[in-house]
Amino acid sequence: MLSEEVLKVVFPLLDGVDLAVCMVVCKQWRHMARDDYFWKCVCAKRWPSICKRPNSHTVTYYRIYRTFYKRQRPQTLLPPRLSFDDLEFFIDIWNEDELIFSEIVPGPVLQTGIKFLPTGICNTLKFHLESPEYKMTLPVDPRFNIPWGETVSISVLVERKDSNKVACIINKSLFDYIDRSASRALAFEYLNFSPNYPFISGIRAWISLLFLEDGDDGIIDVFGIEMDFRNTANSKDEVLWLLDMLDWK
Repeated sequence: MLSEEVLKVVFPLLDGVDLAVCMVVCKQWRHMARDDYFWKCVCAKRWPSICKRPNSHTVTYYRIYRTFYKRQRPQTLLPPRLSFDDLEFFIDIWNEDELIFSEIVPGPVLQTGIKFLPTGICNTLKFHLESPEYKMTLPVDPRFNIPWGETVSISVLVERKDSNKVACIINKSLFDYIDRSASRALAFEYLNFSPNYPFISGIRAWISLLFLEDGDDGIIDVFGIEMDFRNTANSKDEVLWLLDMLDWK
């Protein structure tokens, strides 16, 4: 076996995984590898500033490394308290001051989504809508047209039937960005959360108008609406938990 002098030179050069492996080689190596000085060397490579703290007899560097060396796994969500069956969405769209779309949309309709895509849809949008990722979409029937350059805005409220309370998702936000490569016009607004969740902020709701483009007449032909929360909520349960935390009135 290698002498202790050699091990004392080698162990500080190892990373945490290799040092942990050394602990199972034999009793001698295990006894030496438990020396907190070696684990301080490991921690210094990841968190240098923590090694400037005074030595503690209760919190060792070995314990710090074991606790934090791996990224925490995402926790499994509990079943949401809300259901889409409990929700109704109130969607209103204006072109300038003219109301061009106004519907009460039951929650399950957003789950059903757009079953049949219109002909002439661009490949980028078609790929998005046919992808398996979770999404909430609504077919627009009858479809409506918007000339390029018009000021279009949208409001979306949601009501929960279990308590008859209403929350705001979008409040007269403008479609001020048009992605012509994906045939989408986008509006967003920051969500207002209940005071029970004071540390949640900065989450945006996005609404997209999905359209076909008529290049000759300078008109977009809207056939669908999509609502999403980007990377904050990417599954049905995550969306329901997010909606549950809104500031319901």
